[in-house]
Amino acid sequence: MAFKAFTQKHVYEKQAAPKEKDKSIIQCLECCGKNLYIGTKDSTVQHLLLPSLTNEPQSPRDTREGRLRKLGSSHPVVQLRAIPIFNHLLVLWDRSVTALNMFSLEPIPALKKIQHVSLFELCDLTNQSEAVEMVTCSSRRKVIRIHIVGVDKWEVVKEITLPQDPVALAVDGGSLCVATSDRYLLCDLNTGNSNELFPHSHSRQHVVVTSVGRGEFLLNGPESLGLFVMKTGICQRPPLQWPQEVLAAGVCFPYILTLQPQVLSVYSMLDQQRKHTVSLSGAKGLLSTSDGVLVFTERDIFSLCLVPIEEQIQTLVGHERADEALLLLEGVQSHRPLDSHKELQKAITCLAGFVHFYQEGFSEAKDLFIKGELDPREIISLYPDVKSCLSADFQSHLDQVNKHRDLEVLWQEDRNTFYHYQAFLGDFLRGVRETQQDLRCRKEVDCALLWLYAEQDDTGNLLQLVTFPNECCLDQCVPVLQQHKRFFALGLLYQSHGEHSEALQTWVKIADGLLTDPTCSDVYEHIVSTLSQLINKDVVWAFADWVLRRNQETGVQIFTKWPPDNQFSTQDVLVLLEAYPQAMMLYLEFLIHDLHSKEERHHSHLALAYVTHTQQEEEEAKSNLTATREKLQQLLWDSAFYDISIIFERVKSTSLHMEKAILLGKAGEHFQALQLLAHHERDPQAAEAYCDRFSQGQDPEYRQTLLSTLLKVYLNSEGLTSAAVDLLNNNPQVFATEKVVQVLPESWSVQLVSQFLVGSLRETFHQTRMRRLQKALAQAELFRHKVIWMQASKTAFKVHKGQVCKVCQKDLTEPQFICNLQGELIHTTCTAFSAL
Repeated sequence: MAFKAFTQKHVYEKQAAPKEKDKSIIQCLECCGKNLYIGTKDSTVQHLLLPSLTNEPQSPRDTREGRLRKLGSSHPVVQLRAIPIFNHLLVLWDRSVTALNMFSLEPIPALKKIQHVSLFELCDLTNQSEAVEMVTCSSRRKVIRIHIVGVDKWEVVKEITLPQDPVALAVDGGSLCVATSDRYLLCDLNTGNSNELFPHSHSRQHVVVTSVGRGEFLLNGPESLGLFVMKTGICQRPPLQWPQEVLAAGVCFPYILTLQPQVLSVYSMLDQQRKHTVSLSGAKGLLSTSDGVLVFTERDIFSLCLVPIEEQIQTLVGHERADEALLLLEGVQSHRPLDSHKELQKAITCLAGFVHFYQEGFSEAKDLFIKGELDPREIISLYPDVKSCLSADFQSHLDQVNKHRDLEVLWQEDRNTFYHYQAFLGDFLRGVRETQQDLRCRKEVDCALLWLYAEQDDTGNLLQLVTFPNECCLDQCVPVLQQHKRFFALGLLYQSHGEHSEALQTWVKIADGLLTDPTCSDVYEHIVSTLSQLINKDVVWAFADWVLRRNQETGVQIFTKWPPDNQFSTQDVLVLLEAYPQAMMLYLEFLIHDLHSKEERHHSHLALAYVTHTQQEEEEAKSNLTATREKLQQLLWDSAFYDISIIFERVKSTSLHMEKAILLGKAGEHFQALQLLAHHERDPQAAEAYCDRFSQGQDPEYRQTLLSTLLKVYLNSEGLTSAAVDLLNNNPQVFATEKVVQVLPESWSVQLVSQFLVGSLRETFHQTRMRRLQKALAQAELFRHKVIWMQASKTAFKVHKGQVCKVCQKDLTEPQFICNLQGELIHTTCTAFSAL
């Protein structure tokens, strides 16, 4: 059955004698409820009583004729308008507006005719109580008048001049749209201002001005366009493309009905498309009613009643015109709210999605499915291979119409298209996961996505799915991953479900080569990272040996990457790491540098480990200073927690002379340490640096003592004369000249130590002058204070009776007092409580 927005009924047929055939034809209509009024060519007004306007079949015999009023012997009735609140029927006849009673059709004596009127229109009747506004057009002058109509009087309250005579008009609220012979105008009834809209070239018969409501008018514009114009003069809707022979137009939201001599066309205001047509031979005019329109010919009246919106939507859905149904539902909601709007909107939205789905409009289908809150399982059920992810108790609510394209057949006939449908499924399910629609079926959605990713070799999305929390069913998903050899993803799936041991066992098999997974590049690093974050320490212990055997440097991170507040038992870790010296050294560094351990055994153990490793490095690299030896020296210098005797006993028989010197220095044996550096290390710079390092934080005399000791070592040793001279020349400010001269060998010449003597004397003179300068500055400061004191002493202060101390607020009774910088007097005993 074709879609119809209106149902047609023949409601009245006017009978007339042959001799009156040309005189009693219908000229105009007015309808108020069940009261229908006919204005004829022979000056007659006829009252009809309509049956209930429903969509049930009716015949003209169901309409009853009421009273009839003959206004005169000539001139047709041009317009009829009813004012139900006053029971008035206004009639435009013979260029005059006459008021009749709506039921008796008797003239109302108190309301005299308004003469010289070519057109009139009533303003909005819905909000009127005591008076109604009426607009009339003068037949003699280019003006429109605004009348206030009451029960027993009417009067003109405003007059607006127009540039031309009106041929048609429509009123909406305080706005008036007027058509003249060649243009359309907008008038503001409140201010009287008028603005030209656009010109036209229509004959009087084809000029159309109709109120759409809410400050909007429909006009017959140029180029056979029906233009929607707001009271502000702008267009907010696209125009209608209608025929040139339009005689009249009516509005029954959401439709526009246009009348031509032989046909009535129905257009949608929502998409501006023509929906259907009705054949009406000889139609002359139409009248909009609350639920449709009335169309009349010379002797017949037809009613077109709006089909209920729900029924229209169901018809469109039945014809798979879901987009139109959805547009209609959304469009009428603001004008005709439907109780079932929300559920109806969801159903139609989903149906529109299926239309796009089977037309391969996947982007639109996805948006519509999500907007319509479609159960994701309905889409999953369309895919034969993925259907196994659904639970046994799921029952599809889709009818067979929505399943008219079998994807299993498509897989066999057109693989390319089928892959597009598969890609859509993944895109749709990902979109659903970002909403709340999958809460009741998250397991089925996640299982379907995992199957898709494995099937499509989509490693990135697969790993993202199993890495983050998911509800994949292990019984269904594990075989899928095993079948596609996605063992790394399988481990992640186990891990996301708390099966850490199974996950690690799977990854260990990959690392050992027992399983092959080309998507995983470095599973060992991932194993270490996982173990370093596990809460279950038993699992960490179970895999610790395997990790350390494979790589000590990386493997130790399973202990060092743990948060400080949740560490393993240090002793247990140290026992385990005894078989892994490199890991042991790294773990001890972690304890000391990161956890700031102050335990002697940790510091001593690390120092001994450094010693062992240093010896190995020196044997392999044939170098005296390796990276580990630098760490050893740094530890010996900086740490104060290791056992000196144990470390010294370990290095005593080695060539680590610098380390032995540091240990002797830590024990206070500086002379032996310096002898070691001078005789065995043969490095004067190292010896001098030793003195500088141990002098840090000490007074200058301490450094002088150490350097003097070093000088004695040099002087008492053979072959170190140049080192002694360099020491003196580099530190002239440290050594006292008279003491150095006493210890120098008699065989040394003055020239040999001349640089030292000059530097030392200069330093002595410099220090002497600096002391004199400091003394002079101190004396100047003393003199300044004395001047201030003398000036203050010469100032006289007068103490009045009753003057009080600024601090304690007690009377100043003694001659001794203090004056602060602000001139306030204070007891000498109160100065401790006041900032002068």
